[in-house]
Amino acid sequence: MSCAPGDDRVRVTLRGELDLVSGNRLRGRLSEALAASASGLDLHLSGLSFCDCAGLSVLMELRRRALSASKTVVIQDPSPAIDRLLHLIGAQDLFSPSCSRPSQMHAAV
Repeated sequence: MSCAPGDDRVRVTLRGELDLVSGNRLRGRLSEALAASASGLDLHLSGLSFCDCAGLSVLMELRRRALSASKTVVIQDPSPAIDRLLHLIGAQDLFSPSCSRPSQMHAAV
C-alpha cells in the first residue's frame, strides 16, 4: 500500500492480493489515510491480482466509515479481479465518482 496526499483527497494504491490476512494488516492504514483526508480516498487498484470476500469486506467497511464522516471512497482504476467482483455483487456504483455527490452519498448506502 502506498499513499499520496492531495489537496483534499488521499490517493491510495494497493498491489498484490486483498484477502483475510492482507486485509487485516491494511485496515488500520486505510483508516489512517481516510482520517488524513478532507473529503475521502481515491483507490487505485489496478495492481490487485486477487480479492476475496474478506478483502471486499475491508473495502465496504472503509466506505461505511467514509460515509459516516461525510467523505467518499472512489475506485479509480479497478483491476479485472476487483471489477468482476464488484460487478457480480452489484456494488460497482457504490465506489464510483457519481456516488461522491453529497445528495447521493447516503442514498446509495
